[in-house]
Order: sequence, then structure tokens, then C-alpha cells
Amino acid sequence: MSKKDLKILLASPRGFCAGVDRAIQIVELALEKYGAPVYVRHEIVHNKYVVDGLRDKGAVFVEELDEIPDDGCPVIFSAHGVAKAVPEDAAKREMFYIDATCPLVSKVHREAERYHKSGDQIILIGHEGHPEVVGTMGQLPDGAVLLVETVDDVGELDVSDPKNLAYCTQTTLSVDDTAAVVAALKVKFPAIKEPHKEDICYATTNRQAAVKAIAARCDAMMVIGAPNSSNSNRLVEVAASHGCPKAILVQRASDIDWGWFEKVGVLGLTAGASAPDVLIDEVIEAARAHFDVTLEEISITKENVSFKIPKVLAA
Repeated sequence: MSKKDLKILLASPRGFCAGVDRAIQIVELALEKYGAPVYVRHEIVHNKYVVDGLRDKGAVFVEELDEIPDDGCPVIFSAHGVAKAVPEDAAKREMFYIDATCPLVSKVHREAERYHKSGDQIILIGHEGHPEVVGTMGQLPDGAVLLVETVDDVGELDVSDPKNLAYCTQTTLSVDDTAAVVAALKVKFPAIKEPHKEDICYATTNRQAAVKAIAARCDAMMVIGAPNSSNSNRLVEVAASHGCPKAILVQRASDIDWGWFEKVGVLGLTAGASAPDVLIDEVIEAARAHFDVTLEEISITKENVSFKIPKVLAA
């Protein structure tokens, strides 16, 4: 029986960003240099395949420092960043720690500190409970940062002084949704200060733009990523809001319900910033087993960003 045709529009850029690539390299280099175990506080990046692969090499993932014995082994902080109390606690215990926080997240931390130092109250646009948000809010004393998620939240904001305000954002938000929240903030607080350079990172922006470029041409969109990955979930939302009839998040090929493909002739395919290329390749190969696949890559820009490895591992 002949297979049904399936055209896959492959969004580009997709998959790993520079911050994720750097964080994974940090764990791998630490394992090479110091041997196992290397402890990692929180998932280094939000992807089960990546985390399981590092665990197989000797990484031990924990949620809090008190789960780590005083054995002198390295401790790595995840790409999402941590509250100031975490390295302080590690220093008190004389732990050897390496910070794998994405430099673009660190930029938001420094920005918030600068505003606070100049007497501004900070409004952070982000998702409550996300590790990046917890880390950013944890750079400053309690009450210094107010969190908003939606335009409705802006309406309920009660600030100390409307003339001394600044906003920052999580790096992995929906570009469109964030623009709406920022617009609402500027209407309510005309004097609010904004970042010199947008906080939403280049990788999040590019991956969303790539999805927008193909969404209307697709019968369905599949995003490879983890359920707890903010940037991956945003890609599903962006596809749905830009003309794609249905969009879904899957972790890998083995999770796909092939019945979902009924009436799908053109599939958009992308991956969140913490999903490796191997998972995209796996999905394409699995699709070939069910369909007669033709591939077309739609590239909106080339990325050439890279971040330096910490000096302690570069030697």
C-alpha cells in the first residue's frame, strides 16, 4: 500500500541556543576534568533526553544544595540562573561551584540590580515559579520585585512610587504577549524605565519568528521540547495564534500519536531552544516510516552566537 504524502516545513532557526549549548558543555567538561559525580542544581536545561544523557555520564541532579554531601565534588548551577542566596549558601559550605547561568539571563539580573540601586522598584514580566523568574527575583530583597504575567495583572498592580519604576522580563516569553504587557505598563506608568536592550533573548525571538513564517502554510505544527520548557510552550502558542489550525508539543518520536496526523498534508516542525537536533532527526525518520515525506527548510536568519566557557574549565 502506498504511503500518504506529507510535506514537512522545517523552521530555522530551531533547537539549541548558545546558552543551552554552553551549559551542557560546562557539565561535560566538569565530568571530564574532575570525574563523576558532578552535582547539578536543577535540570541543567529543560530537556529529559539531555538530562538523562548527562546523568548516564555521571551527573547527579538535585533540586537543593542540602541534597549534596560535603565531598568536594563540583556543583553546577543551571542555565536558568539562581537566587543570590544559592551561591552564598554554597560559599558558606565551602562548595566548589560553577555557574552555568546563561549570560543573557545574567544580563537581566545585573539590570534589575542596577535599577534597584538607583531607587527603582522592579516589575518583572514572567511566569510564576519558573526557575529563571525565581532566580531573577532572588537577586534583590523581598518586595523589590513585583511579578506580572498578563495584561490583567498590570491593572491590579500597586506600586510604591509610579515615578520610580523599571521593568525587566524573563528571556523566554512570547514576544507578542510581552509587547502587550509592556504597552499596558507604559499606559499605566508613563515614567517606567525599560531595558536598554530587549530582555527576551535572540533565540526565543528567532524561533518564534521562524514559526510565524510557516504557521499559515501548515495544517499542523509539531514542537519538539519538554513540558516544563517555557520557550517550547511559547512556540506552540505562537503557531496557534498565527494561522496554524492545530499545534502540539512532543518530547520525542516515541511520544507521537500518529492518529493525530489525520488530515495533515503539511506539517510544520521546530524545536525549543533546549532540544537537540537528534530529536528532530528522530521525528523526521519516524515520519518517513508512516508517510512519503518531502522536506523543505524555511530559514529566516542565521545564528552565530557563542558564549565563553568559565575559565576554570577552559584551562
